[in-house]
Amino acid sequence: MDFKDSPEEASYRERVRHWLAENAPPFEVPPGTPADEEAYMHKARGWQARKADAGYVGIHWPEAVGGQGGTPIQHVLFHQEEERFSLPTIPYHVGMGMCLPTIFTHGTPAMMERFVKPGMRGEELWCQLFSEPAAGSDLAGVRTRAVRDGDDWVVNGQKVWTSYAHQSQFGILLARTDPEVPKHKGLTMFYIDMRAPGVEVRPIRTMLGDAEFNEVFLSDVRIPDSQRLGKVGDGWKVSLTTLMFERFAVGGKPAQAPGVGDLLELARARAGTADVLDTPGLEEALARFYVTDQGVALTRMRAMTAVSRGDVPGPEASIGKLVMAKTLQDMSAFALEMMGADAIDNRPASAASRYNYWYMWSSGLRIAGGTDEILRNVIAERVLGLPADIRVDRDIPFNKIGSA
Repeated sequence: MDFKDSPEEASYRERVRHWLAENAPPFEVPPGTPADEEAYMHKARGWQARKADAGYVGIHWPEAVGGQGGTPIQHVLFHQEEERFSLPTIPYHVGMGMCLPTIFTHGTPAMMERFVKPGMRGEELWCQLFSEPAAGSDLAGVRTRAVRDGDDWVVNGQKVWTSYAHQSQFGILLARTDPEVPKHKGLTMFYIDMRAPGVEVRPIRTMLGDAEFNEVFLSDVRIPDSQRLGKVGDGWKVSLTTLMFERFAVGGKPAQAPGVGDLLELARARAGTADVLDTPGLEEALARFYVTDQGVALTRMRAMTAVSRGDVPGPEASIGKLVMAKTLQDMSAFALEMMGADAIDNRPASAASRYNYWYMWSSGLRIAGGTDEILRNVIAERVLGLPADIRVDRDIPFNKIGSA
């Protein structure tokens, strides 16, 4: 594990820091800011275009598809520095991290020419139509059907938890095209125009007050076969492309999230003149949070080291997200418990508002990108090498598998 940047990496990081200091502040949106979606999206589009114009979008993508031809470690370094600001980057995570890489890996040259550059500049937003009510964690169990009709496919089904579908112009869609083969073999990937007849998007409002997630209903939606990504029946293999690019995120704790120092400061403020460390259980709790935070940071450093050597982070990247999300929720809950009745103070600038925000936000994080249970299975089977769960439906034709 290498804790230091190489001279080349240090030089790149310094250049990024200087550019961010000059350009990022006008686009910042602090966490807990009252929801004004149109204002937020306006800033998000502006920030995406500013980055694209400066060459900080698609940093590690090939130049042939419109990227910068840089290294994966440069991509990671930029996003590490970008996380130090509260920037409106979330709407473009899915498109930049998964959809456009799928387009330029499995699409035609015409698709690359049409979609990559507008997507990079934020002129078009993309969503990912994967999760379904009966197949949220078992992606291979999707039941949305695509049936061939001449040069078109006719799609019927329902997707859910689709981030920013209500703002998106396009999406990538995983659909079942052959129910008579085992579930991993009967899937096909398409891209879809979100304004096509038969596409209905219903936003889901969360307890934070926003409506980032959506239900998407697909009723007799016609998709030309020219919008297919990869071969018929190869949808599972195509979807693995998205996972490969997603791992380059090498995610860690958001820079604005509370840390052990914040909890100690809060405890001191509430203790007044008393010795705060005499508070029963406080010392043990802070030590536990500190050790966990350090473990997450070192795990992220291990992934960084793999990227710097030209490797793709493996399934061990799941450890950071699993532990970080739960620890962030536990730390926020601990802070709110210390506040007692003051925790209901939800004025935008209050400490309680900040901890309430991170407590509720981390609840969603424990589901997004794989639930805690799914990640524990990944770590058990693919990192620790423990015996796999028994999967009785692995070789059974999909239409012979009962539904819940």
